[in-house]
Amino acid sequence: MTSLRAMHPVAAALRHPSLAGGSAIMLLVLGLALLSFVWTPYPVDAISAAERLQTPSAAHWLGTDQFGRDVLSRIMVGARNSIAVGVVAVSIGLFAGVALGTWAAARGGWADELVMRTSDVVFAFPAIISALLITAFLGPGAVNAIVAIGIFNIPVFARVTRGAAQQVWGLEYTRAGMAIGKGPTRITIDHVLPNIAPVLIVQATIQFAVAILAEAALSYLGLGTQPPSPSWGRMLFDAQTLMALHPTLAIFPGVAIALAVLGLNLLGDGLRDVLDPRLRVWRMVT
Repeated sequence: MTSLRAMHPVAAALRHPSLAGGSAIMLLVLGLALLSFVWTPYPVDAISAAERLQTPSAAHWLGTDQFGRDVLSRIMVGARNSIAVGVVAVSIGLFAGVALGTWAAARGGWADELVMRTSDVVFAFPAIISALLITAFLGPGAVNAIVAIGIFNIPVFARVTRGAAQQVWGLEYTRAGMAIGKGPTRITIDHVLPNIAPVLIVQATIQFAVAILAEAALSYLGLGTQPPSPSWGRMLFDAQTLMALHPTLAIFPGVAIALAVLGLNLLGDGLRDVLDPRLRVWRMVT
């Protein structure tokens, strides 16, 4: 019998069920997205009236839609679009939110109040409602959807960063750095950011899942990725009138969204347990 604590960190992480399961799912989704850059079973926008609404078969593994387009090819390219939107939107929220959060924690006073009260105003509206308002103002499109989702992510990361950074600012080695003349910026770079990085990584995976859901919802409502570019949410919208006759047209993109969100949530739970020593639970394994 040996404990996970005695194992190599990488081996211990791989033995964590949530982390291993989430990683496997996300590798599958990412693999399909990367593969779509070089190969899809059929051209993604190839229309064939003779092959419309076919059920899954050897020729079309997931069938075809009402225009005869291959569903698997569109799901693969849709994965690429969803991941791209998630990565950019989360990056916007991460960089801007971390900058605001660390600034609020370092300065305190009016700066802290300004960042937190502004965040409260943004949080008064759910993520989808906020994205709807922004895209309705800016107009439909993938770029505007990214901006809308990214703006909502900023206060999320700002609050998480501020809370974690305040804990670090209260530690003795941070106070020692101030005593020897280090300024707030140097302390933030040398001590605060390295110590709160695990928290930010976990939060980024959670917001990635939220971004994929938000992009699918916006595309479903016609405000996200625009045709002819495939989108999981748009595929659900196109399939809703054919649910009774061809339910697989809605099932397959729905399963793709569910798998991506499940994979990211499992990955986030696993990373939280592995990276945060306060929450880490070591199990005995053979």
